[in-house]
Amino acid sequence: MNIYQHFRPEEREFIDQVLHWKDYVDTSYTAKLTDFLDPREQHILKVLIGENGNIKYQLFGGILASERKRALIMPDYLIPTEDEFQINLFEIDYPVKFVTIEHPQVLGSLMSLGLKRGKFGDILMKDGRVQFIAASEISDYIRNNIESIGKASIRLKELALDDAINTDDLWIEQVITVSSLRLDTIISGIHNISRQKSQLFIQQGLVKVNWTSIENVSFECGEGDLLSVRGYGRVKILSVEGKTKKDKWRIVVGKQK
Repeated sequence: MNIYQHFRPEEREFIDQVLHWKDYVDTSYTAKLTDFLDPREQHILKVLIGENGNIKYQLFGGILASERKRALIMPDYLIPTEDEFQINLFEIDYPVKFVTIEHPQVLGSLMSLGLKRGKFGDILMKDGRVQFIAASEISDYIRNNIESIGKASIRLKELALDDAINTDDLWIEQVITVSSLRLDTIISGIHNISRQKSQLFIQQGLVKVNWTSIENVSFECGEGDLLSVRGYGRVKILSVEGKTKKDKWRIVVGKQK
């Protein structure tokens, strides 16, 4: 069976990586901890590892509602603890009265340290408080190298995971039917706008899929994808339920409040 046909061509490298991890765990009887995975990568991992073999996986991103999570792939007899996911939580201490810090600035500062996106989990913000989740193996490096974000001088405080901000991310589930899984069709169906308008948004670079700008209107969407349209908020494709009698796709999406 050709495993690749169920996924996108650009996902091939990640698929090979997951199969390699699975094989490693199977032959060495040792658990494998991954970097933080986005929702689409988590979906691919779930499909490839499966639910009924002698290898299992668990996902954890530091907090219950995490979007980005590390996976622990392990023999089915192991029962992991949270500590094994090696996740640290940092709060950014900055002069709140004088400056504001935005999500892209936090991510930009972390990425400018020369680290991969996979080393960071979610960035949490609420009422001026800013936190981010990171892999333990790079925590010392971050602590020693980050002194400012945007124009603000900052200090980092390490907190217990229980002290994470509750961001009240509410996802409202909705079932929609669309004629295809093309990006322009799905955006049109979710946001109740014309295909022409959704195509224009895509061509203007206003649409991201899994944090990557996509300008191809016929890009094929799939389960686990996170779509954002500037000015319209974010939507998760929670499941693709198959075709209706009228040959339309029935999909379950979560819209962020």
